[in-house]
Amino acid sequence: MSPDPDIARIRVLIVDDDENLQRLLALVFRRQGWKVLTASSGEAGILQAKSHRPHLVVLDVSLPDIDGLQVLQRIRAELPDTLVLFLTAHSSVSERISGIAAGGDDYMSKPFSTEEVMVRLRGLSRRSRMIWQADPLPVLIGDLTLDENSHAAARAGEHIRLTPTEFALLRYLADNVNRVVSKHQILDRVWEYDYGRESKIVEMYISYLRRKIDAGRPRMIHTIRRVGYMLRAPSDIEHGDGHLGRS
Repeated sequence: MSPDPDIARIRVLIVDDDENLQRLLALVFRRQGWKVLTASSGEAGILQAKSHRPHLVVLDVSLPDIDGLQVLQRIRAELPDTLVLFLTAHSSVSERISGIAAGGDDYMSKPFSTEEVMVRLRGLSRRSRMIWQADPLPVLIGDLTLDENSHAAARAGEHIRLTPTEFALLRYLADNVNRVVSKHQILDRVWEYDYGRESKIVEMYISYLRRKIDAGRPRMIHTIRRVGYMLRAPSDIEHGDGHLGRS
């Protein structure tokens, strides 16, 4: 997997007492061009975070000295914009809720694939104010430009004003360009908690975005019947009402 030039200068801290896992993740991250820091205990992780101010932290919940939730609280006290991916040997809903409630940005259960870790961290990295303030590269998809610093968008150079929620939704679609995402995925990643039956909020915000992004322009936001939504660059092949099949 080749490095992503948009996020190639990220500093990532791995806090896990499993040295084999540490080495594996460090190898994968360095291949992305990231600077890697490691720690085998909670206290060591806190010191590394204070000294090097990482953009991302991969943090084990169970550590030999203090638990990962305490580590997160102490890191966030000084580095509120640092994004944290929790790792755990447990997969219970209650543990996931505890991690997210404590301020974690994402949560993965062991065992996992390194490819999935990279997908999660790439998604998190694009939401980090710290990263974008340090290296504010725009996101370009066709004639659509997204500016993370101003939370603004433009089509063919024409400025489009978005609310924070509209921008977060459009950014999530952009992170998954040319891939279908379901309502459940959108609720989980954009709103960060489960609205239960009120999934119509996704339809409502997709409608808001379409009025701003697609009105009078080639369509970019597509509905995939019975599946979800997809953002793609404008093409010559348009499907009438924008409701695509499963092809």
